[in-house]
Amino acid sequence: MDVTTADGPTMRFDVFDAFCPSRRLLDTIGNKWASLVIVALGLQGRMRYSELSARIAGVSQKMLTQTVRGLERDGLLTRTVTPSVPVRVDYELTPLGLSLLDTIRHLKEWAEEHMAEVDRAREEYDRKSA
Repeated sequence: MDVTTADGPTMRFDVFDAFCPSRRLLDTIGNKWASLVIVALGLQGRMRYSELSARIAGVSQKMLTQTVRGLERDGLLTRTVTPSVPVRVDYELTPLGLSLLDTIRHLKEWAEEHMAEVDRAREEYDRKSA
């Protein structure tokens, strides 16, 4: 895909190309923790770290920290530190992150809607493969 940047030159991205940098971005947004952080922030808005951790069951502190740092680095969320005792840290989607929200939210909803069908298909496959 050709993309015109703010500077004017056109850059070409193709995720099917093994060396395309857009693959790294696809790895990020395809990660379950990143997707869940984006949806949680998109549905609830600004959240503290502890709120994100409580909302996303099963994520370790280390993984959540790595995930929000990566999303911040990619410009998908902002981290706001408010000096207080204790220090308050809030996360919020950027306009770029918000532009991704509907896509990931639809994927989340599709997974929830079709999980029973997938479970049945897995059971059938496992039965035939046994």
